[in-house]
Amino acid sequence: MKVLDGLKYSAEHEWIKIDGNKAYIGITDYAQHSLGDIVFVEIPEVGSELNKGDVLSVVESVKAASDVYAPVSGKVAEVNEELADSPEKINEDPYESWIAVIEMSDLSEAEELMDAREYERFCQEEE
Repeated sequence: MKVLDGLKYSAEHEWIKIDGNKAYIGITDYAQHSLGDIVFVEIPEVGSELNKGDVLSVVESVKAASDVYAPVSGKVAEVNEELADSPEKINEDPYESWIAVIEMSDLSEAEELMDAREYERFCQEEE
C-alpha cells in the first residue's frame, strides 16, 4: 500500500493535496486496491457547492460502486475530465489521478484530516 507524505487523508479513503485554498481530491491506493478494476468515475459538476461529507463522486469497479466523499467544504472549481474516458488511470496511479479540485470555504477542515503516518495506522487497523 502506497501512502504519500505531504497529503491529508480521510477515514473514507480519500486523499487531499492542498495548494493555497484549493484542494485536489482523489481516492487512495488502499481504496483503489480494495475496489479492484475501476470501470467508471462519475465526474462532479463544476460550480457545485459541497459540504464536508457530501458525495463528491461515485467510482464503480468490477466489484462494487463506492461513493467518494468531499473531505472539505467548498465549490468544485475543476474536474479531471480524463477520468470519464479512462477511469483505469486511478488504478494505475491513484495519487496523480485526482477527481476534482475544490476551492475550500473553511481551511481549518483540512487540519482535522489524517497525515500519512496516521492514515497508515488507520488502514492497518481496518485489515
